[in-house]
Amino acid sequence: MTDSKYFTTTKKGEIFELKAELNSDKKEKKKEAVKKVIASMTVGKDVSALFPDVVNCMQTDNLELKKLVYLYLMNYAKSQPDMAIMAVNTFVKDCEDPNPLIRALAVRTMGCIRVDKITEYLCEPLRKCLKDEDPYVRKTAAVCVAKLHDINAQLVEDQGFLDTLKDLISDSNPMVVANAVAALSEIAESHPSSNLLDLNPQSINKLLTALNECTEWGQIFILDCLANYTPKDDREAQSICERVTPRLSHANSAVVLSAVKVLMKFMEMLSKDLDYYGTLLKKLAPPLVTLLSAEPELQYVALRNINLIVQKRPEILKHEMKVFFVKYNDPIYVKLEKLDIMIRLASQANIAQVLAELKEYATEVDVDFVRKAVRAIGRCAIKVEQSAERCVSTLLDLIQTKVNYVVQEAIVVIKDIFRKYPNKYESVIATLCENLDSLDEPEARAAMIWIVGEYAERIDNADELLESFLEGFHDESTQVQLQLLTAIVKLFLKKPTETQELVQQVLSLATQDSDNPDLRDRGYIYWRLLSTDPVAAKEVVLAEKPLISEETDLIEPTLLDELICYIGTLASVYHKPPSAFVEGGRGVVHKSLPPRTASSESTESPETAPAGAPSGEQPDVIPTQGDLLGDLLNLDLGPPVSGPPLATTSVQMGAVDLLGGGLDSLMGDEPEGIGGPNFVAPPAAAVPANLGASMGSGLSDLFDLTSGVGTLSGSYVAPKAVWLPAMKAKGLEISGTFTRQVGSISMDLQLTNKALQVMTDFAIQFNRNSFGLAPAAPLQVHAPLSPNQTVEISLPLNTVGSVMKMEPLNNLQVAVKNNIDVFYFSTLYPLHVLFVEDGKMDRQMFLATWKDIPNENEAQFQIRDCPLNAEAVSSRLQSSNIFTVAKRNVEGQDMLYQSLKLTNGIWVLAELRIQPGNPSFTDLELSLKCRAPEVSQHVYQAYETILKN
Repeated sequence: MTDSKYFTTTKKGEIFELKAELNSDKKEKKKEAVKKVIASMTVGKDVSALFPDVVNCMQTDNLELKKLVYLYLMNYAKSQPDMAIMAVNTFVKDCEDPNPLIRALAVRTMGCIRVDKITEYLCEPLRKCLKDEDPYVRKTAAVCVAKLHDINAQLVEDQGFLDTLKDLISDSNPMVVANAVAALSEIAESHPSSNLLDLNPQSINKLLTALNECTEWGQIFILDCLANYTPKDDREAQSICERVTPRLSHANSAVVLSAVKVLMKFMEMLSKDLDYYGTLLKKLAPPLVTLLSAEPELQYVALRNINLIVQKRPEILKHEMKVFFVKYNDPIYVKLEKLDIMIRLASQANIAQVLAELKEYATEVDVDFVRKAVRAIGRCAIKVEQSAERCVSTLLDLIQTKVNYVVQEAIVVIKDIFRKYPNKYESVIATLCENLDSLDEPEARAAMIWIVGEYAERIDNADELLESFLEGFHDESTQVQLQLLTAIVKLFLKKPTETQELVQQVLSLATQDSDNPDLRDRGYIYWRLLSTDPVAAKEVVLAEKPLISEETDLIEPTLLDELICYIGTLASVYHKPPSAFVEGGRGVVHKSLPPRTASSESTESPETAPAGAPSGEQPDVIPTQGDLLGDLLNLDLGPPVSGPPLATTSVQMGAVDLLGGGLDSLMGDEPEGIGGPNFVAPPAAAVPANLGASMGSGLSDLFDLTSGVGTLSGSYVAPKAVWLPAMKAKGLEISGTFTRQVGSISMDLQLTNKALQVMTDFAIQFNRNSFGLAPAAPLQVHAPLSPNQTVEISLPLNTVGSVMKMEPLNNLQVAVKNNIDVFYFSTLYPLHVLFVEDGKMDRQMFLATWKDIPNENEAQFQIRDCPLNAEAVSSRLQSSNIFTVAKRNVEGQDMLYQSLKLTNGIWVLAELRIQPGNPSFTDLELSLKCRAPEVSQHVYQAYETILKN
């Protein structure tokens, strides 16, 4: 009879009956009772009351019964820690049992009981098992060390288990070596700074020897460990590659991908001139091709990894195009991924068969796949110039099918082809115009409008076509409205006499009737340009456009290098570094490819700089402490952190520069521009009343700095610095600084879109930080950010967010999300933005507090060459909320006694001694006392910043 009978009982007094059976003298009855207990535990019943009775059954020679009892023990030890101590003696005894299976079982169970009280009792048995004569026991004990380290890291280090683990790397048994490597790797991941896996050529040799003999999962552990090693020169890299290459023919796909990862990493160090380099490229292709004959789920993982490999080294698979052709029964996710790789591998040699294949796909039934296939044809045209003509004629054939979504996708990609090859294929515009009425998707409509505006002089009825779009202007998406505004202005500049009414109409719609600030701003700028300087308008609006690049969706090079180091892991499937989706501090070490050796530098182009090269003095982008940024993909879903309301300005100052002297001249008499005297200036009503400007004086007072919009005189504000370069954020550049005004902290951001696509859906989130800084409101970008557009935003902050001590103390880790991706950066905020307005202590309190704080908390600093005297110093510091409590002169030296208070209530007391030097510069001696002395260094930096700027 099967074990299912144990799950069918429904008796009332079950626990009492089981108790009696567990204490029975008959071994068989005991075993049956334990099986019933485990069955009840498995279906979720609480059988913890039987703990002492089950533990008594441990004293047995029967291996099956022992396993069952140990299973029960692992489950309930945490809820019954005091009872679990009863089992310790049995563990110690079992670790010396003559049967190695029982010894291993005992040590494995010990590692799974996560109870602090018991942990210290288990050290001695574990030490014996690590040196056991049987390799099965040693390999189990090695994994147990990693589990124990997770419970109590300090204990493991004190007991010297880490050194024993390192010794096991030299073990004679390959499985012991593999488990020792796995355990050390696991521990090293949770302590990135510790150099546990101190790999050297000797230990690498031992790992490579073990590689040939251990199980497939053991091989994966060893290969992953090898991938973290950096060979000292190209000769050693080649030697390792030669010994890893046989793993490429393994039956397990995980082993194959781990071997590919090692080879891809070490190839960086090989010169391209070497014969071996060419041989290695040839050897890498067949195993990757073989992975594509597995089941669809495995194929998908393989394809995501191949996508990365092809971006790094397309030459590996350049002759294997046919394996990426789509099969009729492939699932959609495999089809789309194959399509992506086909484009990456497209070249002059294979473009004919690729295009024939893509044309076939464009007649499929799956809409998503067809759309991507049509886009792929356009990408081929842009990538392989010789094929452009054939691609355009293929797209025209597809447009003739009149299938709505095919036509729309074709128009979108033809727009890109025009951008890449100007004045070459414009003869097809007539065909495109015939399909104008069938366009209902914003992207296709915007593309068609762009084409009509750009080539207005070649289209006789361009004004009629654009006018047809204008009829439903307010129902269009923002993308279409912006494109329509620009296209009509282009048309007006090319045919001024015929289209004056049309341009007047669109400018009026954009400025008076629209509540979209982007559209309004663009409308005003065009209006201003057209009415004041027609020549400048022509130069701006009809400027020569840069050619678009062939691959706009390539992964940014430093990220690609990092992802290559994660081949075969989840990061390579998501195409995101682990820090983007792993919570907590584990497994988020920044990895990068090894720098190229001197011998291979000559063959590399200057672009391929070593990935690990430092760039600027920015703090680390990848956080290592505490929880990471939570669920970053849902950044904008949660409400903003509540906090005190902060004063925010309703007008952005960016408009001042764009429009010269403000918009006031629009309100009065205009000089005659292109449209002659009939060109009407925008009426005053065009300006939304909620801007709070008095219309009597035009718009000039909107930009009057005295009306409270500009920066109030207050604490020092550092100039904006670039926090996130466009290179690292797919074209989004973020600059910023921090300000404090009238008790409100703000992060002043400048977002610039340097990509070729519109950016929308912005959101921002901070990681936990030392002072609980958090956004007090969502990130408000009121309209899509078009290419080459910059927007300035003031993000109000509060200090009621989660707190976690950072290193350095003023480090702030930020995630910004938009429609393209989630991006991360770190920045250091100046501490003086946290100095509060009520930071002035009275004299008695100052004296008492100074005496009360222990002397060891006092820190001394020097500020050299300060260009201010005592009065000026006191005044300058007071504007940043550092208050002078008292002042006296001792032997010709001015002494200032000052206090300040941080947002979290910490007081800092200061004694500032001003030594008269030469007339223009003085040296200052600063003594700081604080109950949290780690703050002192940052307060000193704030003093220096404020006084020297």
